[in-house]
Amino acid sequence: MVLRLAFGPRGKALEQGGARRVALHGGLRQRRSADDSRQCGTDHWNLQLQATQGRSPRFKCRYDEPRTQLSDLPTDFAYLQYFSQSHAMTNLDWSDLKHALAVADAGSLAGAARQLGVNHTTVLRRLDALEASLGSRLFDRKRSGYEPTEAGRAMLAHARHMADRVDEIERQVLGQDRELTGRLRVTTAFVIMEHLLPAPLADFARAYPGIEVEVTENAFLVDLSRQRPEVVGQSLAQREADVALRLSDQVAEHLVGRNLGLTQCRVYALRDAPELPQSVQPLKDLVRDAPWVAFEKDQQNRIYDRWMRVQMEGANVRVRVDIFNATAAMLRTGIGVGLLPTFMEAKHPELVPVSDPIPELAAPIWILSHPDLRRTARVRAFMQHVGDALARQLGAA
Repeated sequence: MVLRLAFGPRGKALEQGGARRVALHGGLRQRRSADDSRQCGTDHWNLQLQATQGRSPRFKCRYDEPRTQLSDLPTDFAYLQYFSQSHAMTNLDWSDLKHALAVADAGSLAGAARQLGVNHTTVLRRLDALEASLGSRLFDRKRSGYEPTEAGRAMLAHARHMADRVDEIERQVLGQDRELTGRLRVTTAFVIMEHLLPAPLADFARAYPGIEVEVTENAFLVDLSRQRPEVVGQSLAQREADVALRLSDQVAEHLVGRNLGLTQCRVYALRDAPELPQSVQPLKDLVRDAPWVAFEKDQQNRIYDRWMRVQMEGANVRVRVDIFNATAAMLRTGIGVGLLPTFMEAKHPELVPVSDPIPELAAPIWILSHPDLRRTARVRAFMQHVGDALARQLGAA
């Protein structure tokens, strides 16, 4: 785009309302004469700046540069930086700004990724896009982490103000819907319902007494779309759920939602059981020597099923079950060792971990809904309220 400084005849600044002004317009403008305008390639601005009274506005332009630097402007326009940054914010992707705020708060890409529930490469891509949009380096990459530059600190101040305004708007909108009545159907795995969901769900019920939450247990993803696969041809069918909470490494692309955080898995045994290991051992030794409570052989849907199929070939399996709660119940009998998420430890002090966390089994918990429902007030309220609470739990685990 072109930055155009509009001048009157013989270089006099245009007057508007009695004040000397310099008008900056986005886009190309036809030059009428050498005295009428000065042009230089730069970003798009659409605002007006008042020049200092009694001084002629001046503008230094480097024609060999793709954009004009703020340092090229005289001191009369020193406050251009504030206005230009403030205006540029409105044309940027808010998601890019959120990622920059997370980097500033965490001090690293990895920390920001954990905070946002995304991959660190996503954070880097968003940060690069923001710096490209603003034409300025926002962070210095140091050994100690990411440190905001002077331009970055200015950007972050505006971004934090925007974040506060967004939060305020969301609170006001959701507050208007607190009296809504109706049913909200939630589906989840029993292990999440028993070990993670009760406290956040109770808090939500107290905050939104007009919303009736109906929770059903289903180990696998149910149909969240308007049409079930088995009723193709009908224009509309009853949804099975409005929101799903899932412990899974695979999520259908058509669903929208949020990664709340990673869960870890370890192998556990009954404490003080004489025939079972009581301390952390190499996984290969456990597979070779210990009796096991394992998942069903035919299951392939979950990361745990696939892992067991590969890693436990030839293992001494005494009992097979289909869910983690059944595994825990069998482990309490002392029949063997078995795989459990680490967030189950608090409710099972009778069990002792006998392996380190298994990296291949680190899996996220997702809160999901259908795109058609994401703007429904009670769905948004649930996903924000319960999602934030679960993310805090998983972050503290």
